[in-house]
Amino acid sequence: MIELEDIAYVRSGARDLGVAVRFATEIVGLELVASDEPGVAHLRADARHHCLALVEGRSGVIASGFTVADDDALAGAEGELERRGLTVRRLDASAARSRRVRSGIAFDDPFGNRIELVTQQESLARPVAFGRASGITEFGHLCLDAPDVHEAYRFWSGTFNAKVSDWIGDAACLMRIDPVHHKLAVFKGEGPGLCHMNFQVATIDDVFRNWHFLVDHGVEIEMGPGRHPQSTAVFLYFLGPESFTYEYSFGVRRIEHDAAWRPRTFDPAEPGSIDMWLGPTARPTTQPQVRDVQDAEGAVPEAPALDPALSV
Repeated sequence: MIELEDIAYVRSGARDLGVAVRFATEIVGLELVASDEPGVAHLRADARHHCLALVEGRSGVIASGFTVADDDALAGAEGELERRGLTVRRLDASAARSRRVRSGIAFDDPFGNRIELVTQQESLARPVAFGRASGITEFGHLCLDAPDVHEAYRFWSGTFNAKVSDWIGDAACLMRIDPVHHKLAVFKGEGPGLCHMNFQVATIDDVFRNWHFLVDHGVEIEMGPGRHPQSTAVFLYFLGPESFTYEYSFGVRRIEHDAAWRPRTFDPAEPGSIDMWLGPTARPTTQPQVRDVQDAEGAVPEAPALDPALSV
């Protein structure tokens, strides 16, 4: 069993890096971290050096990262994944540096999602210099797509320490790797991709202030404000450039005693099963997985230099 410690980052490709970065900073509220790496913008929401890297090139999610304890745990994970028949590649020094980690491996899950396991993700001691006052407190969770969420659960629970918290019929599996109700979710989708990336905010007021801000700035609201009965979180999903869906949420449930929790199943067709407040619901837009620009180390080819106007 491979023990995942936490989610680490999302790497996403952007044809128009400037537009994607400006949306992430000026609309979402993330901090653009100063960097001299060409064609890569690192964006920060909490103590992590970054939780989102936007890479100039083909549009699409490149990889989703998770941390493991140390290099011994990484070596054990590499061997375990290979024994299960998965092709595993080591991140080279430049790829590890771009991710601000000591070392890492990359592999594709059985559904085609590129996953990276890394050690010693860098933190920054200074407070986050948010792009605007959105109330973000941390990178909350990520959601991937797979054609069969029950098969996806079998993979994540059989290979890793993921535990199902709740089911939304055959449409979604919500999984935890720590007491938070879910750090990883898998939604039913035709192909691999990133369904959405979640950021926790400090108060319910932040959710509604952000809603008004997004509407005033012409941002497409995909769903919400509403409240999920599974995690109890108040949510707001909205669409950014490059078909990248962001989510703000507040009030996520914690499951402190695994033995006492019994996963529940909700029928997505039943009123209130997605939104307890009975608002209109819609499936978030998935950013498809990039398949053909990754090199042997799970990275991407060198991209053009970042617009100097974006360097802060």
